[in-house]
Amino acid sequence: MLDKIFEVDFNRLISLNLPVDLRQLKWLTWLQCLVSPVKMIDSKFKAFRSANLYTLAHNGQVCFLRKVLNDSFDPGLRRIYIAEGSKYDRNYIYTNAEKQPKYLGKMYLRQASDYADSGVDFRVIIPIGFNLNAVIHQMKAAIDFYKLASKRYKIEYDE
Repeated sequence: MLDKIFEVDFNRLISLNLPVDLRQLKWLTWLQCLVSPVKMIDSKFKAFRSANLYTLAHNGQVCFLRKVLNDSFDPGLRRIYIAEGSKYDRNYIYTNAEKQPKYLGKMYLRQASDYADSGVDFRVIIPIGFNLNAVIHQMKAAIDFYKLASKRYKIEYDE
């Protein structure tokens, strides 16, 4: 309903506002040439408006964030998805303070961001064949724009 107020047929508007005795091909084409910059501005306005409506229609919810990422970076196959962040508890064999006879040193079974106390809130999973180096900054900017300020994330490849 509201989209109809932005639809203007400039050619029809020219011909309707031109007096009947001046409605010749020469005058119509000349006035259409004069209105062509306005047509260009109108098309840019409509594109800008539709981009803003798309942005306003999406937020940081998982379903909307997944849709935005797939629309932007994988529109054909739509293989990007969002998973829960890893919340593993830290497992210690022996620590330095315990002074046990078989202290094995530091062993890293998972990355530091995989643990609950220093981890991530969600993971963006991309397919193996996806070229992340080409779009990493755009993808991070899109995620940062839509996610909540307190949420942390990690982009990783699918296994």
